[in-house]
Amino acid sequence: MSACTSPPRGVTPVSGFDVDRYLGTWHEVARLDHRFERGLTRVTAEYSLRDDGRIRVLNRGYDEAAGEWRQAEGVARFRGDPEVGSLKVSFFGPFYGGYHIMALDHEDYAWALVCGPTRRYLWILARTPDLAPDVARPLVGQAREARFPVDDLIWLSPGSRP
Repeated sequence: MSACTSPPRGVTPVSGFDVDRYLGTWHEVARLDHRFERGLTRVTAEYSLRDDGRIRVLNRGYDEAAGEWRQAEGVARFRGDPEVGSLKVSFFGPFYGGYHIMALDHEDYAWALVCGPTRRYLWILARTPDLAPDVARPLVGQAREARFPVDDLIWLSPGSRP
């Protein structure tokens, strides 16, 4: 089952990761399309520490067509060293998927580039709904170099698009 939680071949998660600084709310700036978030806007992910040491994950987005908010709650745990930004997340019982931080603003924890276990899953996250295009540009470049289909990114914040 590690294939579902391992990073894609050639992707190295960040080191020097500090989970306490990563906790809180992140806004989805851009993503590759997938069925779990299809059609959602104003998407956020909120991370908080649970009493058992795992991380509570609350994803929330607005479904414009239905006129309602949708959310999913999950749990994450580190795949290994907690100073490496590589976790496994479950929203569906015992089934886990990878959550790998490819790039991170280590100074302010203001933005992150995250992928799943395959190149079909990619997110650009920020602490605010918008990210300056000059900050987003190198993240897109890094994802392109890692062979993610960045031309297919959906920009939830069009003003952030490089």
